[in-house]
Amino acid sequence: MTFVLGLTGSIGMGKSTTAAMFARRGIPVWDADAAVHRLYATGGAAALALAPAFPQAIDPDGSVSRPHLRKALAQDPAALDQLNAIVHPLVAADRDAFLAAHLADAIVLLDVPLLFENGIDTLCDGVAVVSVPPEVQRARVLARGTLTPGQFDLLLSRQMPDAAKRARATWVIDTGTLDSAEAAVSAILDQIARQAGQEPHHA
Repeated sequence: MTFVLGLTGSIGMGKSTTAAMFARRGIPVWDADAAVHRLYATGGAAALALAPAFPQAIDPDGSVSRPHLRKALAQDPAALDQLNAIVHPLVAADRDAFLAAHLADAIVLLDVPLLFENGIDTLCDGVAVVSVPPEVQRARVLARGTLTPGQFDLLLSRQMPDAAKRARATWVIDTGTLDSAEAAVSAILDQIARQAGQEPHHA
């Protein structure tokens, strides 16, 4: 029986870095953001499905232009529901195909930013939440230079608070240092293996 492990955490908490640690240990990873990028690419299912509804958001090569899509949503906030109705089932189908392809694996990882918000935790046998203190999170995000402090605050306001995520987590991974995150990843995999009556998982 495959153990489905969910991984989530707010922006700047180190989720992508932690997902890579699981991948290096041989755990198959489904990345929700990467799935959306695939679906939005030229010939992708979402790009084809969005073309009739959001023609202004489709680039000449047939891919979805995220800036143009954001502009369309800003002009018509009600269009977000239409967008979600088109894209969410396609993302779910991509996730289901991943799970079906890895039925023989002992553990798989679902890397999903809005895991709790979108109810994906109900598909998981356990959830790991990456976390650092808020001042560390803020410093990390603003150091990237991609968001202003105001944009960061707005993004945070749309996400479940870190404390609420930690309260619902099976495991909390401290990503303050790479060593602490690596140790937590190893401990989680060992615990899952022991629960399944298997040998501890080693890197």
